[in-house]
Amino acid sequence: MPNRLADSTSPYLLQHADNPVDWQEWGEEAFAEARRRDVPVLLSVGYAACHWCHVMAHETFEDEEVAAALNPHFVAVKVDREERPDVDAVYMSATTALTGHGGWPMTCVLTPDGEPFFAGTYFPRGQFLQLLAQVRTVWAEQRERVLESSAHIAGRLREMTSAAAPAALDEQALGEAAAGLRRQFDDARGGFGGAPKFPPSMVLEFLLRHHARTGSPDALAMVERTCAAMARGGMYDQLGGGFARYSVDADWVVPHFEKMLYDNAQLLRVFAHWLRATGDPLARRVATETAEFLRRDLLTATGGFASALDADTDGVEGLTYAWTPEQLVEVLGEQDGTRAAELLSVTPAGTFEHGSSTLQLRTDPDDPQWWAGVRSRLLASRNERPQPARDDKVVTSWNGLAIAALADASIALEDPPLLELARACAEFVVGAHLVDGRLRRSSRDGRVGTAAGVADDHGNLAEGLLALHQATGEARWLDTAWQLLEVAVEQFGADDGGFHDTAADAEPLVLRPRSPADNAEPSGQSALAGALLTCSALTGDTAMRERAEAALASSGFLAARDPRFAGWGLAVAEAALAGPLQVAVVGDGPEAEELLAVARASSSPGLVLAHGRPDSPGVPLLADRPLVSGAAAAYVCRGFVCDAPVTDAAALRAALAR
Repeated sequence: MPNRLADSTSPYLLQHADNPVDWQEWGEEAFAEARRRDVPVLLSVGYAACHWCHVMAHETFEDEEVAAALNPHFVAVKVDREERPDVDAVYMSATTALTGHGGWPMTCVLTPDGEPFFAGTYFPRGQFLQLLAQVRTVWAEQRERVLESSAHIAGRLREMTSAAAPAALDEQALGEAAAGLRRQFDDARGGFGGAPKFPPSMVLEFLLRHHARTGSPDALAMVERTCAAMARGGMYDQLGGGFARYSVDADWVVPHFEKMLYDNAQLLRVFAHWLRATGDPLARRVATETAEFLRRDLLTATGGFASALDADTDGVEGLTYAWTPEQLVEVLGEQDGTRAAELLSVTPAGTFEHGSSTLQLRTDPDDPQWWAGVRSRLLASRNERPQPARDDKVVTSWNGLAIAALADASIALEDPPLLELARACAEFVVGAHLVDGRLRRSSRDGRVGTAAGVADDHGNLAEGLLALHQATGEARWLDTAWQLLEVAVEQFGADDGGFHDTAADAEPLVLRPRSPADNAEPSGQSALAGALLTCSALTGDTAMRERAEAALASSGFLAARDPRFAGWGLAVAEAALAGPLQVAVVGDGPEAEELLAVARASSSPGLVLAHGRPDSPGVPLLADRPLVSGAAAAYVCRGFVCDAPVTDAAALRAALAR
């Protein structure tokens, strides 16, 4: 049997390359074989850091009896949801519609034309064998009924993806969204709703921007309570920095241990912006440690960032991260070990499994120097344990989020090396993933994959490049972002002003996916809206702003219905309402740096910043902006109407405060 996954750029597919199941990658070749053999397609979708994907792989897909039942009667297709989010979106819609819930691993049975007629998630080995037998029977004996059902399901899915009526995300809508979030807020524990609790990164960004624009104390209080609760609980890695995917409980104690790039990039940016808004030392510490986690654990040799660390270590959740009191004493000695156990909520009964505990830091240590030494010793000891596997594919979209976060954090933390990380990442992703003017979704070990970039790849990468441009003043990042957005408008634009998830010339699927919902990361639609809005303010391209506003209106119904799933769209709408506030700083030397510092300290969600020499090529905001009597100057424009230039920090601070 040929190994059809051996050359994949997906670590998830490579994990299945040696299964006895005759897996194929998604593509026309697989469906052509299904038509030729007149058999259905068994589609299995997952990702490398997924715990239950590993369980199903070991107990089911590595089993010879399963392979014997599957290979002759199906074409088996394995998909990495992170490499093919378009395929995942289509069939997750089917799974949710048919079962009422979704998740990974996802298991679907399709006709040779790709239409689903069965969908589910995790199946134990015995149930999976029963499923295969039942599908064989109905395919052989009730084919006409199966085809009618699959056509009906496909038709209903197409209806579900049709656009809703536009609804403006105006000042009233943003106020109502903030009030709706307040009603869902968990005052006792932070966050929204009950268990499991996911980090609400984009909602927190919206609330920070809402506070900056309106002064709402409630908005800031929700941010501070949630950020502090997440950072002090077990979902945050108290030794190595960085956040796990979510907390299985309502109090942020026990995480689902996978650590995703997209979560940590977004949370780094939130904590950097919280620091900018308040100067809170907890925000500074967590931003610093999370940036270090990205550099230490996710940075690849190419300069791009890996996708994730696995939920499991040697098949056991939490093996790397959990501690008992005895283990702390073994590493630190009796006195320090006992003291650390009390500080870190490590109890004899345990807060996790088998008497072990996740590490929490509910209060700051009374001796920071002692804690720094203890933390270092525990991390060194933990590094000697078995470590979780790393999914080292570099995803365009998530690296765009990382570029934006590192650029902003470098400013907030006054840490220039973080800006160099952002620049190196951008150089790799643009250089390797932009092929013949079109983005690819991912690469591994520097080898770019064949999957085309989707809408969020374009939006999030453009967002990152625009943040990098504002941090460095380098025109090349603005130029590349502008080009990406022009392609995105042409290829992903919908008739109502919103955006599809896949390009007009992409591989046809059963339906063309489109979702306005911001879940774990910004939707393609809101990612593009945000980048278009920023690019418009930096370039003066009003058509881009109009397109951004139309895309926001396409998401308005969702923001009104459930603002928790419209976080980035709401954050972008705050920027639209507060801006454009354009600041151009011309000149160099200490005077220019002082003006830059004032501009960067502003929390206005509508502010964009350009800086450099007057008339620097490729930077529209610096055109026709001379020095003032030979001195550095700042030009402030609101809604494309400009004030007189100012040359001292106090005057700029006053201008931005108006």
